Amino acid sequence: MAKEKQLQQLRHIEDRVRKLVARYTDVQQKLAAAHEEIEFLEGLVNEKDQQIKNFQNQENIVKIVDTIAGNPANSTELKLKLNEYIREIDKCIAYLQD
Repeated sequence: MAKEKQLQQLRHIEDRVRKLVARYTDVQQKLAAAHEEIEFLEGLVNEKDQQIKNFQNQENIVKIVDTIAGNPANSTELKLKLNEYIREIDKCIAYLQD
């Protein structure tokens, strides 16, 4: 009788351990998925930050061109040159960050 009770207790403990292991596995999977989502969102934020910087650069170019160039023909040429310089600078910065 005592052995039966002990055996029953061992089975109960074994069931509880299996449930704990299953929960642990589930939580590990959820954690891995959360880490992947965080990495994706961080990449998205970095991309948006870069877009914002580009827009700010373009706005700054327009302001510079408007103050420097008096006539529209010169301002268009100046805008193109400044955009080209900024793209080259951005490439250099990206190269240095890698």
